[in-house]
Amino acid sequence: MSVSAVFLSRLINYQSSLSSPQAQWARPSPNASPPPVSQSSPHSPTATLSDIARRARWVLSILPPSDALGFAQEFRSVYTDLPDGERERAGSGKIAFVECNAVNLETAKKIGAVFQGTPITFVDAAIIGFPPRPQDGYDPKLYASVDPKDDDTLKQFEELGRYGLKVCPLRGEGVGVGDASALKMSYGGIVKGVIGLYATMILAAHTSSPATATALTHELASSQPFFLKHITSSIPDMLPKAYRFVGEMEEISRFVGGEERLIHEGMARLYERVSGSVEEGGEDVAVLAGFAEEAR
Repeated sequence: MSVSAVFLSRLINYQSSLSSPQAQWARPSPNASPPPVSQSSPHSPTATLSDIARRARWVLSILPPSDALGFAQEFRSVYTDLPDGERERAGSGKIAFVECNAVNLETAKKIGAVFQGTPITFVDAAIIGFPPRPQDGYDPKLYASVDPKDDDTLKQFEELGRYGLKVCPLRGEGVGVGDASALKMSYGGIVKGVIGLYATMILAAHTSSPATATALTHELASSQPFFLKHITSSIPDMLPKAYRFVGEMEEISRFVGGEERLIHEGMARLYERVSGSVEEGGEDVAVLAGFAEEAR
């Protein structure tokens, strides 16, 4: 796997623990040789926000959704406070801020507006897929959209494919900032919404009686084996990540709007409940894990 693919993989793996701007990584200019991954490690004491602002061509922000806007504002502040002559970027000296967080399109537009009036170009991006798998060469896709006037930046972002990033540009009628985020919201609302629905009904069945939950397993095996097979993998995978899904479901709810927003508001509360059970070693996590194990 290339350096950039490793970089993206580790960004995804660290997503749950990133809590400060100093934890962000930056890519160098695509005209420069990629540095060893260790030089960009989120644990590197040299990777300060001001270092990134001075040297980076591409800045990818991957944080809990609630931190995304604040980080963008702080990065703009650090960048604009740099003394003249301290920006060491190769080539044209341009810099792009790539917003990769699970935020709704209105939040993405607010983040993009942070950089208006600066030399920083904004790219709305969405990571869709599973963490990279070195064993079979799988990498997630990085969908990206920009203001139509910034299409040259989008083309340059596509060129990072030479380093292993699987960039999928969004172009076409009406496409602009916010559309990559809208795609992320739509995809996550389906995939994580379905998993949340599984968990909701498993817990409800068990609340009625453990025998009801067992009967549910048997009926799914008989009439809906696809659902049961998905449960055996998706529920155990979800449990340690449930706390991360809370904010994403809230963002999806705001994206959907109307009365339908209540669907994903409910999912946010479900994941909040599961997360609390994981932290406390409660009954809910035992019920869900037990159901998935029995379904195998």
